[in-house]
This record gives sequence, C-alpha cells and structure tokens, in this order.
Amino acid sequence: MTFQPVVPSDGIVGWRFLQRTYDAQLESYSSSTVRERETRYFLENIGKVQSAEDLVSDRRLLQVALGAFGLEGDINNRYFIQKILSDGTSADDALPNRLADKRYRELSEAFGFGPGEVRKTGRVSDMEAIAQDNVVSRFEIAVGESDDSMRISLYAQHALKDLASQDSSSDTKWFDLMGLPPLRSMMETALGLPSSFAQLDIDKQLEVFKDRLSGLTGSDDLAQFTEEAAVSKLTDQFLARRQIAQLQSIISPAQTALILLGA
Repeated sequence: MTFQPVVPSDGIVGWRFLQRTYDAQLESYSSSTVRERETRYFLENIGKVQSAEDLVSDRRLLQVALGAFGLEGDINNRYFIQKILSDGTSADDALPNRLADKRYRELSEAFGFGPGEVRKTGRVSDMEAIAQDNVVSRFEIAVGESDDSMRISLYAQHALKDLASQDSSSDTKWFDLMGLPPLRSMMETALGLPSSFAQLDIDKQLEVFKDRLSGLTGSDDLAQFTEEAAVSKLTDQFLARRQIAQLQSIISPAQTALILLGA
C-alpha cells in the first residue's frame, strides 16, 4: 500500500498540522517497502560508480541521485545529466555554472566527477546524506500531490536556511535564490510580485526583491533566514497570499473580504 501524507486543509491551518506531524509522517514514509528498497540499493551500489557515465547508466542509482536535488524530472535526460556531472564546477564555463537553476551545480558538486575534482561516491557519509535527501524530497513530492504550496513550504524550511548560511555576499545569495525555482516562487508570492516580474532585467529584479523583503521584515539580507522565526514568518506570508489568490479565483472579492474578516 502506497503511503499518502495527511494534509487535512490548505493554508496556514494545514501547514500547522503538517509541522506537528512531520516527523511521524516522514518516518512512516521512509519505512515503506519501496523507499527502503530504493535506499538500500543506492547505498549498496553507489560506491562502485567511478564516473558520470557509470551513474547515468544505472537508472535506479540515477533516480536517487536526481531525487535528492529535486531534479527527478530529468531522469530520461541521461546525456544532459552526464554532461552536468562530468563537467564539474571548477571551471567558470562548466555547464552547471552556466545554468540558472543552481540545483544542477549542487548535483555536480555532490559527486565530484569533474576535472581535478575528488570523486565522492566512495564516501559513505556523503552518500548516506544523498539517500536521506532523496527520501525527504520524495516525501515533499507526495505532499505536493495534495497541495503544492505545502511542498514548496517544506522545501524552503531546509533550502532557505542552507542558502542563508552560505559564506557569500548578500547579492550572491539573492542571485542563487533566483536560480532555485521553488525558493524563487515562494519569495515572489510572499512579496506580492506579479508573474511578469521575471521578465525584468536581473539587476532590477534584485533591487525589487531587496526592497520588498526589507518592507516585510526590516532587512534585505537573506542571512536573516538562518533564524527559524524569519523562515516561519516568510512561510506564513507565502501561504496566506497563496490562499487568498486561490479564493479570489473561485469567489467574488466581496466574499473573500467577508471570509478574511470572519477569520
């Protein structure tokens, strides 16, 4: 029987329930026969992988590797992923460094197949972390089948903190966020930015992002999201705006106002 996460309602109410039950639900999901078999196969065989070609040639291993970074949709793009892995990230013109989506860079760094890099498939602790990240990511996907807002919120709880704690400049963190689709989507929604916003010049986007975040939290520095309270505030803002947008799509503005006043 396939495990189905429980999300009883949308918006902040559903999010609070998911937060309270997260550990228990994730444990149940991790213990499912499919997930245990998938994890065991990965850990028993990834140490034998010597190259990018080896990894993409084994669909079961590749599925876990991609899933850990939320890139499971690329499972059939073998040659593209092989190029991502084999290019590495040391050279400025390496493919992972030229893509807007920074998850490809993280994928390449995690395995170390690039020129002059140290292969990491023999590092047990590193591979165990990837296997666990895959389980977490797949749980988030399962939650997203019920409510995509919840999937994005779960992803942000760890990804936003990881980004905020990086040893890089404030602007670099912002550009990295813009290159992570789930975080970008969350930030745009939480800050009330229109869908056309991404068409602006990248430097103008940075300016607007920083101005809007400063208006919401009092600071435009993403380093603030190393604090759980800051992540929680942004998540609530995101979920509230998502819920309002959903209400507005199905009922009149007057009805939406009455519902919000009643709440």
